[in-house]
Amino acid sequence: MRWHKAVAAPQLLINFLLFPSRKIRMFKPVSAIVAAVLLLTSSLAIANEAALRKAFQKKFPDMTIESVARTPFAGLYEVVFDGQIIYTDEKMSFLMSGNLFDLRGTSERNLTRERRDQIAARELKKFQANAIKRVKGDGRRVVYTFEDPNCGYCRKLQEELGRMTNITIYTFLLPILSPDSTEKSKSVWCAPDRAKAWDALMSGRATLPAAPQSCSTPLEENQSLAQRFNVRGTPAVYLANGRQVGGYLPQAELEKALGELR
Repeated sequence: MRWHKAVAAPQLLINFLLFPSRKIRMFKPVSAIVAAVLLLTSSLAIANEAALRKAFQKKFPDMTIESVARTPFAGLYEVVFDGQIIYTDEKMSFLMSGNLFDLRGTSERNLTRERRDQIAARELKKFQANAIKRVKGDGRRVVYTFEDPNCGYCRKLQEELGRMTNITIYTFLLPILSPDSTEKSKSVWCAPDRAKAWDALMSGRATLPAAPQSCSTPLEENQSLAQRFNVRGTPAVYLANGRQVGGYLPQAELEKALGELR
């Protein structure tokens, strides 16, 4: 048999089973064809995504495109810009915002929420240096909070977090509630020990001195990060996987959310 001739599928399978020594020779052309098809498909997808990115940027020049990717559904693309997720087709003949659900499995999946959580987890980890870090016990569990020093529920949250152990808490200062929230946030950030200063302020045990003029803070970056996540109030609590689990949470509810984390 000459290998460049077509071989019927049943005969090809019989030869594969009966003549093991011929496996590599017989399936080499098939493997090459499959590889070529996959490469062509991948190249077309990349080309489509690049064209879509270009078209989107031309239509909305003030937007910062973070990613363009195909969804599992034919002809539907996901575009992430400025932290927001929208959907369109390869010709960008429409834009659609909202939740995209995958109903193909035994249980529905909110693909938009999953993607939003992925983005949040990445960004929160990226900006950890802009947060006050407190480690309790082995610190193996991680939560992120956005808090204002004048927020009453933030003080209540501190009490709940104080009862927990084996946890690392990253607190992003977000002064949005009153005129002196910014000054208090600066005082905490510029203190020699930020964690102790924050605990003392939120427990009412201390009034902090004003921050020196030369001290720089990440408050503007924190506000930009909060805007990306559409945080409009404090406190806001996130888990390590990017999932927002609420505002103020009692210890039991936060423990439950951490226990369900996969």
